[in-house]
Amino acid sequence: MTRSTPAPTAILPVLPDDPRPPLGDRIRGWWEGLTRPAQWAVGVPIILLLALLPLFPPPGIATTNNDFSVVMAQVAMYCLVAIGLNVVVGQAGLLDLGYVGFFAVGAYTVSLLTSKNSPWNATGPGGWLDSRWAWLACLPIAVAVAAISGVVLGMPTLRLRGDYLAIVTLGFGEIVRLLADNLNEITNGSLGLSEVAHPEVGQSAAKPGGLFSQGNLGKHDSLNPLERANYGTWWYWLGIVLVVGMLLIVGNLERSRVGRAWVAIREDEDAAEIMGVPTFKYKLWAFLIGAAVGGMSGAMYAGQVGFVNPTKFDVINSMLFLCAVVIGGQGNKLGVLVGAFIITYVPLRLSSVHLVHDTTTGWIFVAISVAVFVALLVVRSLVAQRLPRWAQLVLSTVVVLVGLAGALLLGSVLVLLPGGAQNLGDLKYLYFGIALVVMMILRPQGLFPVRQKLLAYGRQVYRAVRPVRVPVGARG
Repeated sequence: MTRSTPAPTAILPVLPDDPRPPLGDRIRGWWEGLTRPAQWAVGVPIILLLALLPLFPPPGIATTNNDFSVVMAQVAMYCLVAIGLNVVVGQAGLLDLGYVGFFAVGAYTVSLLTSKNSPWNATGPGGWLDSRWAWLACLPIAVAVAAISGVVLGMPTLRLRGDYLAIVTLGFGEIVRLLADNLNEITNGSLGLSEVAHPEVGQSAAKPGGLFSQGNLGKHDSLNPLERANYGTWWYWLGIVLVVGMLLIVGNLERSRVGRAWVAIREDEDAAEIMGVPTFKYKLWAFLIGAAVGGMSGAMYAGQVGFVNPTKFDVINSMLFLCAVVIGGQGNKLGVLVGAFIITYVPLRLSSVHLVHDTTTGWIFVAISVAVFVALLVVRSLVAQRLPRWAQLVLSTVVVLVGLAGALLLGSVLVLLPGGAQNLGDLKYLYFGIALVVMMILRPQGLFPVRQKLLAYGRQVYRAVRPVRVPVGARG
């Protein structure tokens, strides 16, 4: 009796199972597993809770030096800006450093048509605009003018790529600002345009200018929430409507042929062209849509503030818009909303923390800066765990020294401030600049990176067909 020899086996590579996915992926997977009615059943209550924030602000988030409802209205406006810029930068991969130009076009379109000191005022005697609905009537006009400006800019420049395109867009933003500053007979120059129209609805003895008027301070001690609502609350609610509408439109575009073309262009434009994607056409689409949303947010800004002048539209604000997209996560339309909230709410919240300009306080800032910066960079060094011990030691030492140098530089800047900053909110550009540097070092994809759907799909396919130990004799 002979002992049977086991058939030889072919050992094929088997990748280990992925660890437990991050919380964000689990939440996203749960959300995408819901039916469309179930998504609406979950999403609508969340939107309603967000809408109630100005009426019932949770403890600890109220802004001391600024009305909370006005702050939330500004958050909604910056969310619109972030959605539009994310289409251009995050989804299509086009670096736009002059997005504030489209924001200015929308603001000046509404202002020129409705301001009392504008030569093109259409709300005066004999004008073709009813003053009560002038702002709402001018909103689609501002969107259209901004979209046309996006096409005019994109037609000759979208053949460029990378840094060259960034320089051209930066120049566009500066051209718009300089035109607004120097066309005195039209834009009133640096003095700006005042008394810009707003929706004049809900007028009463207590609210002579209507629900959207700046003169309505509200009754903050009233038991009726609607009586506590001032003009900022109504602008916030209008902003939520516009943000939700744009999220639906951009989300549908993202899932369509247009969105897939944007992703292909962002990842590799040359490969997209080889595969037959008309890249110029879809880049122009991205510019048009982004410019239109920028014009919408500019129109909202002009109506809420009631005054427009060129100082709001400088390159620094354009960089601030870009911060919202980079910090939130390029390509993630919900992540950029978080970025917009950070760049708007945090400086206004910190404005209640006043600075004392003395050496002791300055060196306290030095110590805090050193601790935070070094901690972040040491965490970054932990990525090199697979290196040899000596390499880890050298790398950690270099990282700590770099962190110390950067933190000391920050502390020195704070110490030597010539009394110009009165509170922490005044240092927002410094903080966001440092935040961008830290993000590029530790998490370049942003707080909420866009999901890599192709990689996720590939992992699912691999799990379904991945090889196992198969006896050679059993293979057909």
